[in-house]
Amino acid sequence: MNGTGPTVEGPLAIVCGGGSFPVAVADAVARNGRRVVLFPLKGWADPSAVARYPHHWVGLAQFGRICRLAHQEGCRDVVIIGSVIRPKVSQLRPDLRTLRLLPRIVRLFRGGDDHLLSGIGRIVEEHGFKLVGAHEAAPAILVSHGTLGQRQPSAADIADAQRGFGVLAAIGPFDVGQAVVVAGNRVLAVEAAEGTDEMLARLATLRGAGRIQHAAGTGVLVKAPKPGQERRLDLPSIGARTVDGAAAARLAGIAVAAGNVITADIADLVRAADAAGLFVIGVDPAGERTG
Repeated sequence: MNGTGPTVEGPLAIVCGGGSFPVAVADAVARNGRRVVLFPLKGWADPSAVARYPHHWVGLAQFGRICRLAHQEGCRDVVIIGSVIRPKVSQLRPDLRTLRLLPRIVRLFRGGDDHLLSGIGRIVEEHGFKLVGAHEAAPAILVSHGTLGQRQPSAADIADAQRGFGVLAAIGPFDVGQAVVVAGNRVLAVEAAEGTDEMLARLATLRGAGRIQHAAGTGVLVKAPKPGQERRLDLPSIGARTVDGAAAARLAGIAVAAGNVITADIADLVRAADAAGLFVIGVDPAGERTG
């Protein structure tokens, strides 16, 4: 696969799932003077958000329609961004081109998320497009090194963060998750299929039930990509909602792998963290923080 950045010629096609990231990427790309064409997924993308840009609504299994319209618009580079709950193959309503690919797609569903997403990336590029990571098209969405906002982590917080990065590196090859919570060198929670928000909600419930003895205001949510992950399709993300979940779980803050985690609105993230009294920091998982 090609890991280089996007070309500068021609409009950028953005296949949009749910959430705020698709339009955040579109806004960043448009500010740099490049035309964008959105392909919002029916049932997932926000109609009011995509209305500001040229767009074509598509079904989740209408790959043929996406290819045809993207070629007509002159798009060569494609970004796929936004939340989509992994569907059952039986729920797909494929168009003709997708139908021809269906045996291959079924095989992709018989593995973890990394297996599925890597296979989707190959299919996209085999049909004449260049798959571009959202962070490549819009580098401003990456969380950089250093502390964001007013709260500073303690030495113990940094130690918990580094242990969390070690845990994620160890379990990553098993395609488990992209987040873990560590307090006092103890792993309190590991993200699995439920996602970060539900993991934090589970942790808040455990706190409320007295199952966690660490004092409120201790513990770090750690997020980082899995080793070998298809980063053009699935970088971990944080936002104000993540901060709310961490606050409800009574953590000290959030540490992410700097340059490898995205946020749709950095200013909103900082405001939420300051209001909650939590730190947010970009860390080099291999060593000390910088910045």
